[in-house]
Amino acid sequence: MQLLRLLCSLLLAMVTLSVIEGCDFGQFICGARAPGDVILGIMLPLHRKVKDIHERIRPENFQCSDFDLQSFMRSLATIHEIEEINAAGFLPGVHLGYMLCDTCSSASKALQNLGHMLELNNTLDMRCNYNDYRPEVKIILGAFYSEVTIAVARMMNLFMVPVLTSVSSAPELSDKTRFPVVLRTVASDKHQTKAIARIVHQFGWNWIGVVYGDDEYGRGAFQGFLEAAEANSVCLAYQEMLSHYLDDNIKRIRQVAQQIRSSSARVVLLIIREEVVEALFKEMISTNTSRIWIASDVWSKSKSLAQMESINKIGDILGFNFISHRSEVFDNYLKNLTATPGGYNLFIEEYKNLRFNCSSECFSNYPPSYCPSLKYLKMKSGHACGTENPQEQNDDYLIKASDTSDAFLHKVTVRAVAYALKKLLKCNSFSCSGEINFQPWKLLQELKNVQFEFDGYNFFFDENGDSLHFYDLIMWQKDGDHRRHLRIGKYHVLDEKVELYVKNFNWLLTGNTTVPAYRCSVPCAPGSVKKILNVSCCHNCTLCSEGTYSDDYDLHSCKKCPNGTWSLKGWTQCRPRSESYMRWSDPHPITMMTAAAFGILLLLVVFIIFLVYRDSPPMKRAEVRLSCVMMAGLSVSFASVICFMGRPNVHLCRARQVMYAMGFTLCISCILVKAYRTFLAFLPFGQLTNRRLHKLYRPPVIVIILTALQGIICLLWLIFDSPDVDKTPPSPQSMRKQIQCSEGATYIGFGIMLGYIALLALVGFLLAIKGRKVPQEFSETGYILFSMLMYLFVWGCFVPVYITNNEQGTAVQASAILVSTYGIIFCHFLPKSYQALWASKRNTLERIRRGWQTTSCQSNFSVTEIAIDIPGMNRYPRKSERFSVSSTTTILRSSESIIQASHEPVFSPMSNGNIHVYTLSNQQETQLKKRRRSMSC
Repeated sequence: MQLLRLLCSLLLAMVTLSVIEGCDFGQFICGARAPGDVILGIMLPLHRKVKDIHERIRPENFQCSDFDLQSFMRSLATIHEIEEINAAGFLPGVHLGYMLCDTCSSASKALQNLGHMLELNNTLDMRCNYNDYRPEVKIILGAFYSEVTIAVARMMNLFMVPVLTSVSSAPELSDKTRFPVVLRTVASDKHQTKAIARIVHQFGWNWIGVVYGDDEYGRGAFQGFLEAAEANSVCLAYQEMLSHYLDDNIKRIRQVAQQIRSSSARVVLLIIREEVVEALFKEMISTNTSRIWIASDVWSKSKSLAQMESINKIGDILGFNFISHRSEVFDNYLKNLTATPGGYNLFIEEYKNLRFNCSSECFSNYPPSYCPSLKYLKMKSGHACGTENPQEQNDDYLIKASDTSDAFLHKVTVRAVAYALKKLLKCNSFSCSGEINFQPWKLLQELKNVQFEFDGYNFFFDENGDSLHFYDLIMWQKDGDHRRHLRIGKYHVLDEKVELYVKNFNWLLTGNTTVPAYRCSVPCAPGSVKKILNVSCCHNCTLCSEGTYSDDYDLHSCKKCPNGTWSLKGWTQCRPRSESYMRWSDPHPITMMTAAAFGILLLLVVFIIFLVYRDSPPMKRAEVRLSCVMMAGLSVSFASVICFMGRPNVHLCRARQVMYAMGFTLCISCILVKAYRTFLAFLPFGQLTNRRLHKLYRPPVIVIILTALQGIICLLWLIFDSPDVDKTPPSPQSMRKQIQCSEGATYIGFGIMLGYIALLALVGFLLAIKGRKVPQEFSETGYILFSMLMYLFVWGCFVPVYITNNEQGTAVQASAILVSTYGIIFCHFLPKSYQALWASKRNTLERIRRGWQTTSCQSNFSVTEIAIDIPGMNRYPRKSERFSVSSTTTILRSSESIIQASHEPVFSPMSNGNIHVYTLSNQQETQLKKRRRSMSC
């Protein structure tokens, strides 16, 4: 409904204007025209604005100002291409004409131009059906700004007059349901915004500000950039909108400039018109503010901006532009400007007046009001006042002051129309047989299917009426006090890739080829990931946890390690875990193996000594048979250490514990028998108690029973909670996979086994304490005490270390076995071997007596009875030998407990394990009493 109202109002206004007689609308409204068989309508903004449009209250004529030199050059390119086609006879017998109207960058002014272009006989023909509508102008070329093109296209949708543009790139123009008449030789801005986002990402910038225009082009391009920025991990620090009407925009420009200065973003995208960019740059230069500026196609190759005063203070500028190509033929045409023969061009006249008209009064201190601004006074030629007719003058100023390569796509539009006309008019090499006064919609149909080559480029229109090629990447390089446009790469629309021709170019902000690093947050290096804060580009970096990794910069999440591999915190890759166990080649296992082998060898040497000196008193006191059994148990304990080495398996895990348990239990059982023997022989009990205790003294039975109990414990352990290879997952903080044995699921069997050995050692220790005051010559209580104390201490230390450091449990237990085993060797066997080899072989009772006398005087003890039985001798002592040396020690009694000697029995354990009970004779009893008196203190 709004569109119909707009069209009705517009048509009514045109009809009203058309009824005015005596007014030459052609020259009044459009500034250039050339006759022809087929007229092409050209709409370009040859002036930047409509004067005082915000104060316009009546439908009077539009007054334009600010002559646009670049658009003027583009209009000349279109005209020149038409003349080239006519001169070449591309359409035999058909001459192309044109009508050039100035839109003055205003949609309203453009609609006024349409009223004239579509009139028939100075009137706008109102019809119900426009199928056979044949206006003089068959196509509209240009309109330049998307806002103006959209307004023109809405009008042309009614008449189906094609609109072919080479600049308007608003994405909505690709919508053929809304704009079926629009075609363009450029791509939609959705591709340009992708290109901008891609190059920003490629340079490593992710924190950017955007300033866009308040029109269809600006809003559409901004929305497209939002989508492209998100896809390329680029975030917006701010977004500001500016109107393209500078008269009301100065205050707003200052606000935007303050926003740019205060923001941490150092990259700014400007999707605004050239004149607004100029005003914004002036504000930036005045405050000495430099940034990296990203230019849209509207101003990316502006020569007037490149020639601004102090433009080098603004910072680096780069942007994208449509494909361009410079033509030497066109440059020569610009040096000799004249209107097309048979037509007129008021814009050429205006340009030559600005360039060559003598206006010396305008350079005075008080110039008249009709003088142009200082900007246009700079256009004056130095020979302006030396010529009579400015319209006859020409030079190359226009080539120097504008970028003529920017006219390439305007020439392409004319070529596209020529190729479509050639098919529509059925032209061959000699003539065109088609109807010249055709309906415009027929030309639209041919344009949609046209395909041609021009200056090495292939052109065609896709289903959206767009021509997809590539964008040139432009870098504004320093050129003295100004800038020059350097093409450093291009963006392929179809591949969506940026290709750089020049990779090492100088940046003004860094002073070298180093790309400025402008990001909201520093990049997260491999091994860490981004933890987003308020926006996706502002983040903290957190290290990847164990079992995960990141192998690239700025990843959002860590990757999991594949099966069989692992990683530690902050790693960039995963590696297989190394297996950790007691390797044969490692120093620690080698040391322990050497110690075990040396221990077995030492036991072998001791065994030989015991066999050789088995009849010596020290060996008889040490009980050779029990000692040999002890050596066998210790050898098994040493051998169990071997099972702690190498890669564990279930058999080794079981064997090493059973071997140690049985071997060491056998050894401790023998020590317990020795302690028990001393306990029975030398500590007094009542006769009934003595008899009962002596009945229990059966060394072989005791050793077998105690060892068998350990065997039962081990058997139950193996059945119900057997040792196995530890299957506990390794620690997440470790790259080592500990291969070790687990002593069962509950460790109950392991604890009972060790506890049983400890119990035996503790009992032996307590029995030895009871006989600690017996002289060492007659007992081994000191050796037993020290060896059991060492064992209890070592294994007491082992338990907490094993519990708190399970990874080192294997090495700790093997070391504990070695230490405790060596402790028994050093306490029990080496002293006896020393005594057998080097000690005096005469160990008389008199020598012992003298030692006792001293001891008993000091301790207030007296010897009451000594009954000693030497193996191989008679049970009763001879008269010449008042005392016999037994393999046990002596019986001491306190002087307070001495009772009168009687024929009470004396118990004497024999070396064969039996205990003999006998009584003393009267003579022996009398001798003992005398001896007791003589030994008293």
